[in-house]
Amino acid sequence: MNRSQTREMAFKLLYQIEIQKEVNKEDINLFFENNQIASKESQDYIENVVNGINKEEKEIINIISKNLKEDWEIERISKINLALLKLGIYEIIYKKLPFKVVINEVVELAKKYGEETSHLFINGILASVVKEA
Repeated sequence: MNRSQTREMAFKLLYQIEIQKEVNKEDINLFFENNQIASKESQDYIENVVNGINKEEKEIINIISKNLKEDWEIERISKINLALLKLGIYEIIYKKLPFKVVINEVVELAKKYGEETSHLFINGILASVVKEA
């Protein structure tokens, strides 16, 4: 499983967490089993992302809120878009991954899983975050 595929799996787990509102080690292990993620490297990466986002969630939500247009509230963001934004912001700010790579891959995931304009919304928010960082 390459990094793009692993990132996609991390997004899927983050989306599941958005729906369920919480996750524990057993849920993560079940996710790995159900999605046949056997690679220790992939499992470690996904767990790192999930645990890191969980730890920094308040700050990440604050970053998203600061970068929304004035008439937007975070509650209006779909669960898919919220999971993608959390993933992108975490990888750019906390993991210090190259922002061009992260934005490109998160935007591609938005095209695949989001609504018709999700990729534009995600791209705009992440570009704004990068300018501030």
